[in-house]
Amino acid sequence: MNSETINLIEKCRIIGVLDDGEASLGRAALAHLQQAQLVIGGTRVLQLFGAHIDPSAQRLDLTGALSQVPEWIRAAQADAQRVVVLATGDPLCHGIAAYLASRLCIEAIEVLPNVSTLQLACARLSLPWQDMKFSSVHSKDAGDWAEGSEPGHGLYALLRDIRQNDRLAILTSPANTPDRIARMLVTEGLADDFEMAVAERLCQPDERIVSGMSISAAAQMPFADPNVVLLWRIRARTQPVLLGLPDASYQQRYPEKGLITKNEVRVVSLARMQLRAGSVVWDIGAGSGSVGLEAARLCSQGHVYAIEKNVDDSAIVRANRRAMGISNHTLVHGKAPEGLQHWPDPDAVFIGGSGGELAGLIRLVLQRMKSEGWLVMNFVTLENLGTAVETLKALGVSWDVLQLQASRSKPILHMNRMAAENPVWLVCARKDGEKQ
Repeated sequence: MNSETINLIEKCRIIGVLDDGEASLGRAALAHLQQAQLVIGGTRVLQLFGAHIDPSAQRLDLTGALSQVPEWIRAAQADAQRVVVLATGDPLCHGIAAYLASRLCIEAIEVLPNVSTLQLACARLSLPWQDMKFSSVHSKDAGDWAEGSEPGHGLYALLRDIRQNDRLAILTSPANTPDRIARMLVTEGLADDFEMAVAERLCQPDERIVSGMSISAAAQMPFADPNVVLLWRIRARTQPVLLGLPDASYQQRYPEKGLITKNEVRVVSLARMQLRAGSVVWDIGAGSGSVGLEAARLCSQGHVYAIEKNVDDSAIVRANRRAMGISNHTLVHGKAPEGLQHWPDPDAVFIGGSGGELAGLIRLVLQRMKSEGWLVMNFVTLENLGTAVETLKALGVSWDVLQLQASRSKPILHMNRMAAENPVWLVCARKDGEKQ
């Protein structure tokens, strides 16, 4: 569609509406609605504004048919029809306008926004919203949240927002309800950190604002639909250490069978993994979870997938994850490579334990890893070091070995001495990279 054609067609008006009907519309928006030859909207808004739609106009319900809307609009504009799309609140705030703008030429649409229902909810409670995080779970049924869920879960992005912000306004849906959000907070140990308010049926005669309840109570309460959730933090958010936590910060299995990548080795290993905010990371042989959990903090917009074959260590990883308040981390109890086929391709991989499958794991990881990704492995035995190096040579990839030997001071009488830790070899390989 060229610019001359665009100038000739009638723009599709995307009009924001509220549940008080005609009273929510300005003069221009009402005129566009009354003159429209095609009106597109959800079931509820088409019914609400039915009296203001020309009886001869075609009405199309977009409920469950969002992907068809751009084609409906294109076809109508090709026939020189006047088209209106009705959307609740501000269509550019988690609404349909951005979706349509990405699929239609932006010159083919005009947005007539209304007040967002999130703004209205804040107004009802006299809460300033300029520094609030606006979030949405207005989508298909996500199911209740389970600790360690993957990014595909419909509540995943909301939980990340909750972890990173102090005040939030949230668009819900008939399935993803306030009580479901509250149950997620309980599951993640955040029930005492927030207070919740729910604005029900805004701009309708039975509008109600429910506040002052605990998160635990809200988790068991029904709320009238449609509604909006407001969350604000009542317990100060900590600023956690991102890298190099002391070993004692982690729960470990004792006696010496409990495995943890020591602080000094952990820091260098994470540095060699070249992590970014959105990295997908695999942690194979998680042990106590220290490498994967610190990677999750560093990759705040990414996700860590960990696997550990020992049942006791798996429980410890989960305990450490909960104590650290981390949500972007999924743990599988099992022996690699079983289960790895279901994980997304990684940007970085750490192997701390291989369960006797080292050569096969190296081949699998380098096959699945994204271009320019890093594989970092820790070894304390000559045999595993040799297997890793020979496998990497056979694969023809870039690799290098770093030996770390740390010594820590320990008291002796009224003085101090240096006590050596066991040496650790870091074997690092870069996919498609040049040799270091």
